[in-house]
Amino acid sequence: KPMVMHVYDRAKEADKLDDVIIAIDSNETEEALKSYKPNIQMTDPEHLSGTDRVAEVIKDIDADVILNIQGDEPMLDPVIVNQLIDAFEDALVEMATIASTVIDNIDYVNPNSVKVMIDENGFASAFRRQTKDIEIGGYYHHVGMYGYRKETLLQFTKLDQTENEAKFNLEQLRALDNGIPIKVVLTDYPYRGIDTEEDLNQFESNQ
Repeated sequence: KPMVMHVYDRAKEADKLDDVIIAIDSNETEEALKSYKPNIQMTDPEHLSGTDRVAEVIKDIDADVILNIQGDEPMLDPVIVNQLIDAFEDALVEMATIASTVIDNIDYVNPNSVKVMIDENGFASAFRRQTKDIEIGGYYHHVGMYGYRKETLLQFTKLDQTENEAKFNLEQLRALDNGIPIKVVLTDYPYRGIDTEEDLNQFESNQ
C-alpha cells in the first residue's frame, strides 16, 4: 500500500474535514493509486512545492479553511487534524501548524527534524533545523502539516521566496518574514514523519 494512502485513509477519519484530495503531478502516481480509488487531482508538474500544488487544487473550491497534509506522515492522528481545524475558530488565526511536545536530544541535532519555538500567545517565533548553538530546551518537534484560510494560502503562494527561506530550506519562514503569524497547535503524540530511508524501513517493519 503506498505511503500516501496511509495518510489519506487516516485523514478521512477526521470528521471535521469535508473532503480529502491527493494532489499529484504525474501519470505514474495516478496509475499507482488508481486501484485504491482515492479522490485525486492532477496538477502542474512545474510547481516548486507542495504548497503551490495545494493552491492550484483549491483555487476554485468553496472552502474557508484548507489543510496541507504531506504525504510522508503515515502515522497521522485524525484527532490532531480536527484540532488544527479548530484553531481557526479564532478569527485572528490566518495560518496554523502542529508541533509535538515529544522531543529528544537526537531531534535537536538532526537537521531532518525541524524544531519550532513558540511565543507566549501560542504563535511560532522561530523554526530551526540545526540548534547546535542554542541551549537545549524551549523547542518543540514540528510536524509538517499546515492549515490556512483560503485567501491566506493564495496570498502566500504569490509571495517571493525570502532570504531566510532559501538559507534554511524552510518554506514556512516566508510566512514569518512577511508578517503572517503561524498559530501552533501542540500535541503530546510522538510524531515521526518519513524523512530518510531509515525512517521508511522502520515504518514498513511496523506494518
